[in-house]
Amino acid sequence: MILDYAVAVLLWLSIITYATLGGADFGGGIWQMFAFGSGKQAKEEREIITQAIGPVWEANNVWLVYLVVGLFTAFPIVAGTLAISLFIPFSLALIGVVLRGAAFAFEESIPQSVDVHAAFGRVFSAASIIAPFLLGTCAAAVASGQLRPANGRIPVAVFSAWLTPFAIIVGLMGLGICATLAAVYLTVEAERQEQPALIEAFRIRALIAGGVTAVLAAITLGLSPFEAPVIWHGMLDEGLWAIALTMAIGLATAAALFFRRFRLARVLVQMETAGIIGTWGISQLPYIVPPDLTITGAASPYPTMQAFFIAALVGMVILLPSIWLLLHVFKVEEKPPPVHEKGLEKAT
Repeated sequence: MILDYAVAVLLWLSIITYATLGGADFGGGIWQMFAFGSGKQAKEEREIITQAIGPVWEANNVWLVYLVVGLFTAFPIVAGTLAISLFIPFSLALIGVVLRGAAFAFEESIPQSVDVHAAFGRVFSAASIIAPFLLGTCAAAVASGQLRPANGRIPVAVFSAWLTPFAIIVGLMGLGICATLAAVYLTVEAERQEQPALIEAFRIRALIAGGVTAVLAAITLGLSPFEAPVIWHGMLDEGLWAIALTMAIGLATAAALFFRRFRLARVLVQMETAGIIGTWGISQLPYIVPPDLTITGAASPYPTMQAFFIAALVGMVILLPSIWLLLHVFKVEEKPPPVHEKGLEKAT
């Protein structure tokens, strides 16, 4: 039982990591949608978004692959239930992820003067909106408890679970989270490049996106007693402290942005995103797909869980330092060594 929960925690952490890193990449595409045109600031915004996303966007998808493989290995009945019942939104989201990556790659390889360049940019932005929105609706479908077997059979390609008002609001909240993450990250990127106009532009966008996300989160909470009763009762019983902590972190993020403490805001917005997803996980315990599939009941046999847990830990020992090194190489600006006048005289 402990091993089952340990594996579930690892998989939930991969969701959080993908949201905080990959979500910012999606958010970059959202903000690029507002940066079309030939104006100087629009061009600078596109450039800084590309510079921020370019080195890391492919690496961030590792967490999505890890989650899918982990579910099929450790909780195969959950993977089967989600893959069959949410086949349509997951397929559309996957198409969005693929189109987004392809459009981003082609956009960078085509000269600026070619009209096709702008078309690929629009595809990149559209896919960056479609994918996280659909993933949010899928999360709402799981939380709502509507993915239930009928007569022992998993429902195939259902529409009702991910097209409800509740699911649409959660999907929009997912977009809000991505937009907020990206805007906060881009303020740090702009600060690093000493571009005050972009700093202020993304600071304002971060505050607006954060406020909109907070409103959507409040609406989601208001709908939860009717649309996701298991989650609602779990929040009342186990998750009130997590909600309060997440709200406090959200206010601290807004304060950090207001006072222009952008690096602090980046850490806080990551914590806020982790708090939102973590609160969801805590609130639906002991279920992994409420109200029928519990973590223990859906887990693979003990030898499989043990092997996966060990392999996951070994993989993390390799993966985490590798990602840190990637971010360090591309995101840390090394200052050039000081050059003395005498050295220059000798060189000439």
